[in-house]
Amino acid sequence: MKFILKACLIFILFSFSYQVNAAISIEITEGVEGAIPMSVVEFDVASLPVQLKTDIADIITNNLNRSGIFKVLNKQKYPRKPHYSKHVSYPKWRAIGQEYLVVGRVLNKSAGLLDVQFQLLDVLKQKQLLGYSFPVRLRNVRSTAHEISDLIYEKITGIRGAFNTRIAYISARSGKSKTRKYVLQVADTDGFNPQTVLESNEPLMSPSWSPDGASLAYVSFENQRPEIFIQHLASAKRSKISGFKGINGAPNWSPDGKSLALVLSKDKSADIYIMNIATKKLTRLTRHRSIDTEPVWSADGQTLVFTSDRSGSPQLYEMPVRGGKPRRLTFEGRYNTAADLSPDGKNIIMVFADQGKYKIAQLERETGNLTVLTSNSLDESPSFSPNGRMVLYASTQGNKGVLFMTSLDGKSMHKLSDQLGDIREPVWGPYKKSRQ
Repeated sequence: MKFILKACLIFILFSFSYQVNAAISIEITEGVEGAIPMSVVEFDVASLPVQLKTDIADIITNNLNRSGIFKVLNKQKYPRKPHYSKHVSYPKWRAIGQEYLVVGRVLNKSAGLLDVQFQLLDVLKQKQLLGYSFPVRLRNVRSTAHEISDLIYEKITGIRGAFNTRIAYISARSGKSKTRKYVLQVADTDGFNPQTVLESNEPLMSPSWSPDGASLAYVSFENQRPEIFIQHLASAKRSKISGFKGINGAPNWSPDGKSLALVLSKDKSADIYIMNIATKKLTRLTRHRSIDTEPVWSADGQTLVFTSDRSGSPQLYEMPVRGGKPRRLTFEGRYNTAADLSPDGKNIIMVFADQGKYKIAQLERETGNLTVLTSNSLDESPSFSPNGRMVLYASTQGNKGVLFMTSLDGKSMHKLSDQLGDIREPVWGPYKKSRQ
């Protein structure tokens, strides 16, 4: 399935039309028993001269619920709606089983600038755990809500949050003339604020984030054959970096941002190469008559994991970047492809075929234990969140591609679905370098 399509660079054809700038809606499909109970009170915006259309508390609530770690109480059940810690009656919140409480307010700081304040309170210990005040421009309120979610997540779990990051994906639309437009888009992790990076009449595929989040590498067929481009998001400036005869595919950035791993067939077989982006110098990593494809880097930049059918069926292998003999990683099942490595290198997620059904599975590298995370039949393109706690992937439902997220244990799952669209090949972006 995915292995053959990527190896040969045959684009997965999309059907149905969609609205390019439509926000992706969110549907919780599974919850988690034993999640931490907490409440997020609506922020006080009464002092603002104009209505604030962005509901900060709602964004925080959705983020925390999607993590699978927290269960935010329905606001209809709140005993009161305080906006500052001194107005909180802790016994009332403890009586309804809450462990944490988030309160906040938005003040008008100056023309075009808001002051967003929040407090994270420990209901059981009756004390403040966090308290921040952010100067925020109106256009950045959503980003600030995601940042607050990250702070809350990290304070309680000890793990850095990943809500204030971005995702990229490929989508397509059909016009009245039945011609397709292929679109590379970037959006917030909750699916809002979608931005079009590139539109093309020819297929686009295999987006890959640069480690600084400033650029995307991708494959385009705009010149009637596969070629690899790099596009800077802020300036929209792009350059073609690989247009050899045959396959140019599956680009993946090195952790230092200086190189790309990619698949080329210029020397007849489809093999893994490493390209120095500045000099365009190529280093051939694999030499085999089989198809080697879908390379991904380890976090330390010393190893590549890739897909190969050299054993007779698609399986995952790893080998040092400096060269050497590939080592097979997967042995359970006859189909394991499209790997991504967790930031700590302890886990690999992949597409795993089980009785003709393609699901997302996790391989624990130390033990070799494989855990199937999803229950759909046509799942593909898994991608780790930058903190390694969530997995983004695509699935097919009713001949339409939709996006899902699941927790690393597979117990929490939700769908990000553009109801009119067909979305494929998602990839989760890196952490942002600084506040906007």
